[in-house]
Amino acid sequence: MNQLEFELQFACDHEHLPTEEQFKLWLQTALEHLSITDKVALTLRVVSVDESQSLNHQFRGKDRPTNVLSFPFEMPQGLPPELMPEERLLGDLVACAEIVAKEAKEQNKPLHNHWAHMVIHGCLHLLGYDHIKDDEAEAMEALEIKILEKLGIGDPYHIDGTL
Repeated sequence: MNQLEFELQFACDHEHLPTEEQFKLWLQTALEHLSITDKVALTLRVVSVDESQSLNHQFRGKDRPTNVLSFPFEMPQGLPPELMPEERLLGDLVACAEIVAKEAKEQNKPLHNHWAHMVIHGCLHLLGYDHIKDDEAEAMEALEIKILEKLGIGDPYHIDGTL
C-alpha cells in the first residue's frame, strides 16, 4: 500500500462537500489500482467559480470556470540529492465545488459519485494520463471506470453513476 501525503485546502464555502477522509479514499484507491506503492504527495484545493475561472484562464487560456484542474509537479533540473524530496510529488488538484455540483445535477448523478469521479480524473492527469487523442481518452475513461467500480460507483459515462 502506498503512503499518501495529502493536503486539503477549502478556499470556498459550499454545501455538501466531501470529507477529507472521502477525498483521501478516492485518491488512495486510484493509486492502489495503478500499483503505485511509493510514498506520494499532493494537494487538493476546493475553490470558488472565480478562482477556477482565473486559473483556467491563466494556465489554459480558457476564460471560464471548469470542474477540475491538474498541475503536475515538475522536479527542477540539477537539484542536489540532499534536496530531493522523500516522497514522489504528484502536484496540485484544483476542484471547483460549484461546477462539480452543477454538473452532477445536470447529469442526474449523485453528488458524491461525481466528486469521486472528478478527483480520480484529476489524479490520473497528475500521473500523466490525458484525453486529447481518442485512444488516450478511451484508456483514461476505462481506468476511471475500473477505479470507480472498486468504490461501488458505476460507469459515469453511460449510466447515472450508481451500481
